[in-house]
Amino acid sequence: MKTPMIYELQRPKTIDPNKKYPALFVMHGIGSNEQNMLSLVRGLEEQFFIFSIRGHLPQPPGYAFFTIQGYGKPHREVFDQAIGKLTSFIEYATEQYPLEQSQLYLLGFSQGAILSMTLGLTLGDRIKGIVALSGYIPGFVKEEYGKKSVDHMSLFISHGEMDQVLPYEWGVANHEYYQGLGANVTFKSYQDGHTISIQNLHDFQQWLLASLTK
Repeated sequence: MKTPMIYELQRPKTIDPNKKYPALFVMHGIGSNEQNMLSLVRGLEEQFFIFSIRGHLPQPPGYAFFTIQGYGKPHREVFDQAIGKLTSFIEYATEQYPLEQSQLYLLGFSQGAILSMTLGLTLGDRIKGIVALSGYIPGFVKEEYGKKSVDHMSLFISHGEMDQVLPYEWGVANHEYYQGLGANVTFKSYQDGHTISIQNLHDFQQWLLASLTK
């Protein structure tokens, strides 16, 4: 099966042929790439198969997963295509690699966080946990997308209180929305802008490792 997207794979140095592994699907922000996200997950490769995925649209100096028609408003058709491609990629990865399908996680920053939270709604119980760093859930996703149950799902949602790209209030709204659907949400705020601090990185990595034991 041909891969639907370009990706970088990090995995344990020694693979037990009789074991299946948790998977972490990582999505970057606009203008970035799959390599730039690897520093965020360094140290987790012995616990996870990590798939850092490249957006399929050129967006110098890197790539994007979707385009934007206005503030907080992705182009619907392009966004739908991204969700379709990422869903196909997750299916591809679970067929090609020894993944434990009850331990699939999503992690994204900015565009990647937007997509991660949307995929959580569309994939439901196929996803165990989500790390969403500085994103939002598009209005048309809340209003028009078919959504599956998320009451089994755990999320780590974070946002910078001084974010000038995506307002802090949007992070609070993400927390309230998913919590209202019955998900188990950890929400963290930081004295930062549209970035990921060392403390934020430490917190979500610890959250991921703790989630594996639950």
